[in-house]
Order: sequence, then C-alpha cells, then structure tokens
Amino acid sequence: MNGVLRPVRLRPSDLVRLGTAGLRARPGRALLAALGIAVGIATMVTVVGISASSQARLLRQLDALGTNLLRVSPGDDLFGDDPVKLPKGAAAAVLRIDGVREAGQTGDTKATVRRNDLIAGEVSLGISVQATSLDLLRTLDGRVRSGTWLNAATERHPAVVLGSVAAERLGLTAPDAQVWIGNRWFTVIGILDRMPLAEEIERSALIGFPAAEEYLDFDGHPTTVYERSDDESVESVRDALARTVSPERPSDAKVSRPSDALKAKAAAAGAFTGLMLGLGAVALFVGAVGVANTMVVAVLERRKEIGLRRSLGATRGQVRTQFLVEALILSVAGGAFGVVGGALATFVYAGVNALPAVVPVWAPGGALGTTLLIGALAGIYPAVRAARVPPSVALTAQ
Repeated sequence: MNGVLRPVRLRPSDLVRLGTAGLRARPGRALLAALGIAVGIATMVTVVGISASSQARLLRQLDALGTNLLRVSPGDDLFGDDPVKLPKGAAAAVLRIDGVREAGQTGDTKATVRRNDLIAGEVSLGISVQATSLDLLRTLDGRVRSGTWLNAATERHPAVVLGSVAAERLGLTAPDAQVWIGNRWFTVIGILDRMPLAEEIERSALIGFPAAEEYLDFDGHPTTVYERSDDESVESVRDALARTVSPERPSDAKVSRPSDALKAKAAAAGAFTGLMLGLGAVALFVGAVGVANTMVVAVLERRKEIGLRRSLGATRGQVRTQFLVEALILSVAGGAFGVVGGALATFVYAGVNALPAVVPVWAPGGALGTTLLIGALAGIYPAVRAARVPPSVALTAQ
C-alpha cells in the first residue's frame, strides 16, 4: 500500500524454526555447548537438592524426637577452687516442677571400660563409664537394640548397658559378653539404639548408681540431669530448673536444650550450600562462555546466509532476533538436561544415604530462569554482530 515495502513479521513458530535450523545443521557443536550449561545447572540443582534432603532428615528427626527435652549440667565455678557438683537428689527435685513428666540422671565415675583385663587402663576408646538412674531410658525416649535395660535388681550388681557407639568401639554386637570396668568384670546385659538427642549416652557404658558406689567408689553426685516436660511448659520449666537443682547457687547448674544441636546441624547444612553453589556458578559461567563462542563462530560461518536473508528483505532486527533465539534455545536445552540430571543425582544420593529426597520447587524454576538469562547475555554480542553484516559484503564472502 502506497508503494511502501514492509518486512514480514516473524511469528514465534518462525523464530523457533530459524533458531533451531543452525543447531540442527551442526549438532555436535550444539551438543558440546549445551553440555557446558547442563553441567553447571546439574551441579547447582544437585547441591540444593542434597542440602535440602539433609535438612529434611534433620528436621523430621527433630519433629520425631521433640524439643521438650532439657539437660542440666554443672556450671562453671567462678573461683575455680572445687569442681561444681550437682546434689544427689537433683532428679527427684526436678520431678517436683510443674509440667515435668520424666527425669533421669547420670554421673561420671571416671572409670574406664576395656574389652579385657590385659589392656592398659589408660586406653579408654573415648567411652565414659556412667552411673545411671533407672528412668533415664524412658526420659530420653530411648530404645534397647538388643538385650534389656537395667532394673531394680541389676542396678545393684556388676551389670552394664552399652551405648551404640560404645558397643561398636568394643567390638560387641550382642549382650551376654563381659567387659573390664575398674578392677572387675561386668556383664553386658543390653546394647542401646542410637540417641541423636543424647550422643554422650551413645558413647557411654551405663551401670546402676548402687553398683557404681559399691564397685567403683562413685560419690553418688550426678553430672547430668535430663528432664522431659509438656511442650507448653518447656520455657517455664527451663526458667525454674537451675533454681530447683541448686537453690543456694543457681549458677552451679547450667541448662541446655539438646534439640538445639540438631537445629544447628540443619543450619550448617544450609550454610555449606552457599560454597557449593559458588562452584556450580563457575561451571555455569564456563558454559555461558561456550555458548557465546559457539554463536560467534556460527555468525562467521553463516555470513552468506545472513547476507541472503538481508537481500531478501530481512531487517537487522530480525537477524538479531534469529541469533538471539538460537542462543536461548541452546541454553534452555542445556538447562533442561541439567535440571533432570541434577534431580536424578539428588534422588540417587538420597536413596543411597537413606535420606528423604527433596528438590525444592524453586530450584528447577530458578535454574531455567538462569539459563534464559545466560542465553540472552551469551547471545547478545553474536546477534548484534550478525545484524551489522552488510548484505553486499556477506554475499561476496568466501
């Protein structure tokens, strides 16, 4: 109309066909360029997935174990004259606090446990010998893996229950064996299961308070008191614990919540993700450089094609858009393969390590969004360079 020629508008489907034409003509080069993007995206998705899976396990464990367990241990002596000791009736006093359901206590006997009497007494294997009250297992919501727990009869005799780690270090997998504690044999009557909220118990050999006093010259003072209260009473109980255990000197009792350690582990797992994401970003940057290099070479090799399209009426904007779309398709294809690869790696890792497989929803979305941005940045310069090629120069190029 009016003798004015107007360039045909390219539909999205036309742009996709043009963008994929160059990639289909050189599939090997396109595959290698997309592989760089895929490796970077797969690394980042895997790191996020593994971190999220580890955090999920810790949080599930925390939900199952609860946050209503508190621990009382001796505080620091301001003058350093004598070691601080908790009173013998500490657990009984704690039970009188409103909201407390269970309370148990342990006391360090300073003795060592060995597999036999021929091993030097200095060899402890990192295992402590603890006197324990009978209600400790119920307070910690623990389980006996094999054998049995102490009772009113065995707590008075040379009988011992081993924590899971202590049993491993002593090379024992079942009870009915004997170990050397102090200067006599003790019979192993049980082995405990794991206790994530009381890892010190896992590394302990547990005997009754009466037996510890009779056979190991234990003074009867507990070194740790555990209590479990109603969920709604945790804070009020925490405020009252120190004053209840040591009314005259509340500073002699230090109160902590074991579940805080699991929360710290979950936070640490998330913090480590930042470092690994940085490594993934480096791989992604290398992939972006590969895409840009591929597109620059494509522009140089396809100057005749560009000139022909310009001669037939294609505008600079259309040529620029063609190469930009090609770079975007290349990046998104690599990103999609990277997301799938990263998710599969996460599921495999979670399965091998008995973790709940978790890939946050934002991870694949963020990964694909990142590849779009990378494709745009990597394709801008080659696209602009292609658009600036004059038709006359392109048609005569050798």
